[in-house]
Amino acid sequence: MPEYEQQLVEHVAGAEFHHLDPAALGACKTFILDSIGVGISGSRLELAAELLRAAEGWGSTEKESMATVWGTGARLPVAHAAMVNAFQIHNQEFDCVHEHAVVHPMAVILSSLLADAEARKVDGRSLLLAVALAVDVATVLGMSASKPMRFFRPGTAGCIGAAAGIAKLRGYDREKILQAMSIAYSQTGGTMQAHTEGVAVLPMQVAFNARNAVTAADMAGFGLVGPRRFLSGDFGYFSIMESDGNAADAFSRLGREWQICRVSHKPFPTGRAAHGTLDALMQLRAAHGFSATDIEAVRIEAPPLVRRLVDRPMQPGMSVNYARLCIGYVAATLLLYGDVGVEDFDSAALSDPQRRALAARVMMVPSASNDPNALAPQTVTVQLKGGTEYCLEMAAILGHPENPLDRARQLDKFQRCLVSARTPFDSENAHAIIARIDRLDSLESVAELTGLLAAIRQPVEAMI
Repeated sequence: MPEYEQQLVEHVAGAEFHHLDPAALGACKTFILDSIGVGISGSRLELAAELLRAAEGWGSTEKESMATVWGTGARLPVAHAAMVNAFQIHNQEFDCVHEHAVVHPMAVILSSLLADAEARKVDGRSLLLAVALAVDVATVLGMSASKPMRFFRPGTAGCIGAAAGIAKLRGYDREKILQAMSIAYSQTGGTMQAHTEGVAVLPMQVAFNARNAVTAADMAGFGLVGPRRFLSGDFGYFSIMESDGNAADAFSRLGREWQICRVSHKPFPTGRAAHGTLDALMQLRAAHGFSATDIEAVRIEAPPLVRRLVDRPMQPGMSVNYARLCIGYVAATLLLYGDVGVEDFDSAALSDPQRRALAARVMMVPSASNDPNALAPQTVTVQLKGGTEYCLEMAAILGHPENPLDRARQLDKFQRCLVSARTPFDSENAHAIIARIDRLDSLESVAELTGLLAAIRQPVEAMI
């Protein structure tokens, strides 16, 4: 069998648009729409505005090398636009995820590929194919792992996948595709420490890697040479950053199954590991009619990864990023207010004494699963003050390909995201973006789409 590096190169280099089946094509459009909506919503955070102000001071170049920062009127050099958009996609924990790989693929991939495609006036078909291939690369790397994460996989695997996708967009040959991925590995980074502490640099680890994917492709383009065995060498990805105990199975999926079809929506802006609890609580409450004041305790049986990611107590003065990953806080929010939205992580909500009191009644314990990368199954038991218990096991959580969001809920999420942006978008612009993505495979230039993503609507002709 060829080395892993060569398998990726052959998969990326040999693929053509007609290889995308209808399911893969539809999934690409679905998660491009979702990620753009989430990214525009991410402009609402003050940190996003601060990052944009900083990036504007990092230099500029010719207009033809610029790309749109979503939800703003700004345009930046491609690498910087990719960085800001990636931060906006991931900064509210609302972006899609490949559960088997434990990778948020579109944060790094779409932010960098769409910026590069806009600047180069790439057609929609080329973008769709490159996105699907980049997702394949990133998720195959994630699925290869057999041990718990130490490095932040959405950033590291995403960077290598995005570099491969940009190389495909630019028409690189096999050698330059290899070098783009190798150089991406040479500068990728980000660890789980930021996740553990729940600090604001966590989504920046995605943003850094989006920027690095663009610069890796640039450097491969002018001939910089990286290590050939960047995955399998003694100091390669599978030695330093991840394990490869499942690599044979993961790599066997290349060319057999488009991984974009296995990506899950996030119906709530929290860590995906919390969604089993939220989904179960919604179903149990709808079925049995209890209220938050009826609850004595909530008990969640979950695999190791879920406990590692979101089993943390609600604390006074906790950060927004910590709260998004706090199972007690998000469960209490849903039980008290019926949903969990982006506004539930504003400062007033974080200090809500009702949420704090109910969060203390939520506990998480080990399930029978020992899989270090599993997000399901999860079993949620609600005990009422009278002693009655209701229990539900979640095997496929809402948003998973086996329990997907229907089209109406997808569009509702997208439109709510646009309304929540720092500069809200009106329904006319929202519907225009939806329509443009629906026919993305017929666009002669993706600038016909990106021209709609600025907060101050610009004539599309000015962007082409």
